[in-house]
Amino acid sequence: MKDKYNIKELEEKINKCKNMKLEDINPDDVDELSSIKIDRRKSSNERILDFLAQVKNPYVFKVNGNLVRMSFSANAPTADDCLTRVLENLYR
Repeated sequence: MKDKYNIKELEEKINKCKNMKLEDINPDDVDELSSIKIDRRKSSNERILDFLAQVKNPYVFKVNGNLVRMSFSANAPTADDCLTRVLENLYR
């Protein structure tokens, strides 16, 4: 599975994007969440990797044209847990 994804590149994308301010993001460069297609037959890890590979910024996306920024607390569920729940709810 790791051969299919450039893990180092995905990690760099996450690190670059996680601290970007919403006002510094061009809305035209943000993915509409409904346009992201994930194969529900894949494992949870593969679905997360597919999501990260597809989106320009994994922390910011559009829902019905509105910008949404995800953030995570140090003592809350992990980003993996949250992204898994989001993907599971979208693709039931």
